[in-house]
Amino acid sequence: MEKTENKKLPLFVAVMPVIVLVLMMVLSVILFGSDALLGGSQVSLLAATAVGACIALFCRTATWDELEAGIAKNIKDSATSIVILILIGMMSASWMVSGVVPTLIYYGVKIMSPMFYLVASCIICSVVSLMTGSSWTTIATIGVALIGIGSALGIPVGWSAGAIISGAYFGDKISPLSDTTILASAVADVNIFTHIRYMLRTTTPAMCVALIVYAVAGICLSVNGDITVDANIGVLADKYNLSLWTMVVPVVTGILIAKKVPSLITLFVSSLLAGFMAIAIQPDLLREIAGNDFSGWQQLAKGLILTFSTSTTVETGDPLINDLVSTGGMYGMMPTIWLILCAMCFGGVMVAGGMIKTITEAIVSGIRSTASLVGSTVLSGLVANLITCDQYMSIILTTSTFKDAYRTKGCESRLLSRTTEDSVTVTSVLIPWNSCGMTQSSVLGVATLVYLPYCVFNYVSPLTSILYGITGWGIKKASDSPSLPPTENS
Repeated sequence: MEKTENKKLPLFVAVMPVIVLVLMMVLSVILFGSDALLGGSQVSLLAATAVGACIALFCRTATWDELEAGIAKNIKDSATSIVILILIGMMSASWMVSGVVPTLIYYGVKIMSPMFYLVASCIICSVVSLMTGSSWTTIATIGVALIGIGSALGIPVGWSAGAIISGAYFGDKISPLSDTTILASAVADVNIFTHIRYMLRTTTPAMCVALIVYAVAGICLSVNGDITVDANIGVLADKYNLSLWTMVVPVVTGILIAKKVPSLITLFVSSLLAGFMAIAIQPDLLREIAGNDFSGWQQLAKGLILTFSTSTTVETGDPLINDLVSTGGMYGMMPTIWLILCAMCFGGVMVAGGMIKTITEAIVSGIRSTASLVGSTVLSGLVANLITCDQYMSIILTTSTFKDAYRTKGCESRLLSRTTEDSVTVTSVLIPWNSCGMTQSSVLGVATLVYLPYCVFNYVSPLTSILYGITGWGIKKASDSPSLPPTENS
């Protein structure tokens, strides 16, 4: 079947796969609840992909070869993220069994007040993410430990995960080391530090709102919560050989991150170091995991390999602590990887079949003012996150789509790069089938829809961007606008 050049889909046809996806996702959640990620969501994505492919073939906007090429490109682009996910599973398990996370939880609970836990978690994650430039690494390391501390303090996991994610994504957004920050500024042709300074005008108020909410929530939760801190951490101390020597692992990991060692190498080295620490400090725990089939070094080796690769449960005598210290290893990341592959199929078909182009053009056509331009950018960023299931692709699509519109309206490129980040980067983690939402849900062990209401920064940020667009605060016209006299950029 030959492709018909310049063939454009009607809008109501282009959105059909999206409607099918949303309806099937809702059905999946109703039928399976939090287990929707174990199969229901994947089926929903593939069904929506099939609808999109049928539309593209029937309307002749793409051939089958082009659809396959679109899917293959998406999967290829996501390959590194998939390997990172596997290594995160390996690292998270080794940090838990070696005693790194239990030690952090034990001493963290000793020094951290439930009243200030949410605010402290948000600030800690923002600082770490700012220094590392990676929300994923921050959440997979310090975030996992903070989730454990919150559970020991009796803080609901939704609140804990929300504060951790808010802080991590705030730091990621304003870090010059962040790949999304670099990408958004580069695609919009804006100097990265100009981009960061301009983002502070929207991210700072959003972060202040988030900290206020977490401060108030901390007071309420510390008053009303049923906290059994001493009992919980006592169980940890009985089961694990808690030692400050385990802190060598996060320190070395932090040094590797600071030295800008590639993520794959950093995660792998951190996992191996934690594995050696487990052999040295937690040999009894490894023997328990391995069982009695072997003895000596073979039993330790089997226990370590099982820790890296499969789900492990440590019996502490307390069901709450059992859940806290259980690990999934590399195997625990398989449902997420499966979901990412299905999501990449959907995004590839939507792009290759011309559905994305039709939807974004429809949004752009309604622009009449700076306020509507900013609002349309935010809306397009959200739609791109929903459809492509990948924040990087969403940043590229949103920025490329609106670049000419901003130039025509005489708006600065830095307004485009800022609005794109406000709408794409921070909201990707709120979508269950987006690669970010899937990853953070798996890493923290908290369903996306459970933590979503508490990620205050992540949904206040795009609202702040829209507010700035409506009021015009700090928004200047571009000096190189063809339709307006030059003005000086701030």
